[in-house]
Amino acid sequence: MAKRQRRQRDGAVFAAGLLLCACVSGCAGVGAASEDTRAADDPVRTLRHAPEALLSAGSSQTRTAMEMATGGTRVTIRGEGAYDFRGQLGQLTVVLPTDPAGAPEHVPIVELLAPGALFMKHRGAGVPADKWVRVATATLSDGNLVTGGATDPLVAAGVLRGTRRATYLGRTEVAGVAVRHFRGTADLALAARAASGADRAALRAAAKGFATAQVPFDAYLDDQGRVRKLRQSFSFVNGRSGSPVAVDSTTLLFAFGTRVTVTLPHARDIYTGRIAEAN
Repeated sequence: MAKRQRRQRDGAVFAAGLLLCACVSGCAGVGAASEDTRAADDPVRTLRHAPEALLSAGSSQTRTAMEMATGGTRVTIRGEGAYDFRGQLGQLTVVLPTDPAGAPEHVPIVELLAPGALFMKHRGAGVPADKWVRVATATLSDGNLVTGGATDPLVAAGVLRGTRRATYLGRTEVAGVAVRHFRGTADLALAARAASGADRAALRAAAKGFATAQVPFDAYLDDQGRVRKLRQSFSFVNGRSGSPVAVDSTTLLFAFGTRVTVTLPHARDIYTGRIAEAN
């Protein structure tokens, strides 16, 4: 009798264990499925909340790529670094494309991103090698979405607050991470109204300065709602030809929670002379 009771008790424990495993697996599956359902039912709302998810994440590493057509040739400017979303501080090393002969046209530019400001070292065009150039992003006609050769990651995500139309295209992967793929169009003026502080000023400048305030995009969000990849198409008017120029900007975010240390230059290290225009 004791043996039979022990077997029944062990069987009950085993069955309970199987039930728990099934519940955990099922709950995880249900969680992912419910996220997909919400994304499909209201993709606009999901995308507009993406910047808050980055603020919750705190920080990340980033890679950027900016493609544009010039002189019949498509060139790509690449950047790599890290960004603190809460402090709105970042550091990127931006590499310009090589010339047709294969030689670098410029040493890599070091960029520091700060609220309302962009600092660039190795800017060239007559700037001493040991000096920084400071630009107020609100004075840029693109709000620093294009000028620096790398889109500020938080401003790029902030554009999603202006999402007007979006479609959920299903699940895929970015760098081995499961993500949800969205495609849509954002309005820079609407994004500016939903932003605050320096981001609002930058987005307002972009809304006025670009050839069109409408920004087509592809966004890839993980299950925490964080942007993993964001591809945006901006259009500005070439001052020389007066014709619109399309720029495709891609931002990759990974290694969330990484430690980010950004030291802004002292006033004595900032170049205040005239900057020559590039040919």
